[in-house]
Amino acid sequence: MSNSADSPQPGSSAARGGSFRPVRLLTAAVFALAGLLFFTSFHTAKGTDIRTDASLLKLSDLIQERSRKNGELDESNAALREQVESLAERDDGSTKAEDEKLAALEKRAGTQKVTGEAITVTLDDAPPNATAKLPGYPEPQPDYLVIHQQDLQAVVNALWQGGAEGIKVMDQRLISTSAVRCVGNTLILQGRVYSPPYKIQAVGDPEKLQKALSGSPAIQNYMVYVNVYGLGWKVEENGTVTLPGYSGTVDLHYAKPVE
Repeated sequence: MSNSADSPQPGSSAARGGSFRPVRLLTAAVFALAGLLFFTSFHTAKGTDIRTDASLLKLSDLIQERSRKNGELDESNAALREQVESLAERDDGSTKAEDEKLAALEKRAGTQKVTGEAITVTLDDAPPNATAKLPGYPEPQPDYLVIHQQDLQAVVNALWQGGAEGIKVMDQRLISTSAVRCVGNTLILQGRVYSPPYKIQAVGDPEKLQKALSGSPAIQNYMVYVNVYGLGWKVEENGTVTLPGYSGTVDLHYAKPVE
């Protein structure tokens, strides 16, 4: 009898208690882990709703902030460059002929201001609800209604071909290494970001500049979209204006062969 009393039988309370003990421990561990997760979530969120990104810095905001800083650095760089040039002109030991040659090179490089008659070309996206204005053309796809990189490049190239002495896109002067690039419906130029409408201003003979624009096959193709879908196109004569000199870095970076 004593042996049977000391050994729990199946179905007894002792037997049930022994089988439930691991379950109780597991339940306690789950609740402890849940508490730890709730605490960690609260500490990370700091009282904000972590299911929304309203409190996070959006990529577009980061790009705009970097663009603003790049603009400030360009202005600072331009001011320092003027100071250096002013100090260099005091007594650089050069002859008048050498100074004239240097001035001509700086003008062609685009680092100095240029003054003369100018025209401005403005390109803009079409209205989002635009429809085909002429018969025989399909209804527009979204791609038809926005300014593309090749549109801006076509205008810049035509103005150069028309004898432009200097070109400014938005508020920046172009030089030989400038690249007009579009990402989505935004323009990225020399580290800064712009949205339409895009303004391109060129100093030169207005008649020759406008003739070069009208004679460009790429612009003629663009004008089809202007007439059919309402893309923005405007050319204005500005009279005499002064374009700023290029204020960014002039350092060149190039690839090197792997040894």
